[in-house]
Amino acid sequence: MAHDHSHDDDIVGQVPSDPALRVKALESVLVELGLVDPAAVDAWIETYERRIGPHNGARVVARAWSDPGFKQHLLANGSGAIADLDMLGIQGQHITVVENTPAIHNLIVCTLCSCYPLPLLGLPPRWYKSAPYRSRAVIDPRGVLKEFGVELAPEVEVRVWDSTSEVRYLVLPQRPPGTEKMSEGELASLVTRDSMIGTARQLAVPGGRR
Repeated sequence: MAHDHSHDDDIVGQVPSDPALRVKALESVLVELGLVDPAAVDAWIETYERRIGPHNGARVVARAWSDPGFKQHLLANGSGAIADLDMLGIQGQHITVVENTPAIHNLIVCTLCSCYPLPLLGLPPRWYKSAPYRSRAVIDPRGVLKEFGVELAPEVEVRVWDSTSEVRYLVLPQRPPGTEKMSEGELASLVTRDSMIGTARQLAVPGGRR
């Protein structure tokens, strides 16, 4: 007997309104149809929750702050130093690390699309992929930084680095004062994603100075 609705309509009708339940319901339907392997889904979830993300970049920064030899290696050969920590991966094979200093502030952008060191910073924030950020970061970097709450003295040089499919950049923030006795793990907890993109400069130290 003919009917006037598709199987897609049947699938949509099974999807609840709550976003989390909706995702789970769609996953279940796709698994039932043989379009998705549950093991592959679990592997992707584990990857994005544990294996990639800004916690990796923070570990790299903390190691550079703690180990002068590693810092020198990192600035000379970012990919090699990061590979030593087993943190390279898809969209992260070729990394150049640029250092913030009292006289220099670095800002990362991708003017063509959204090239980004995925293994070290996780998924890029929405604003990083937006057309206004991608254009204005190059044309008016100080204005963009001001919108992020970063106001630089006139004598501080702003360097804008344009990530591509060939190379991705990571900012090495300045180590906050008053952290000399902190462990590597404690230092890593201070590092933010935005500080490694360059849209933040001062890092907060609990109970201390910024």
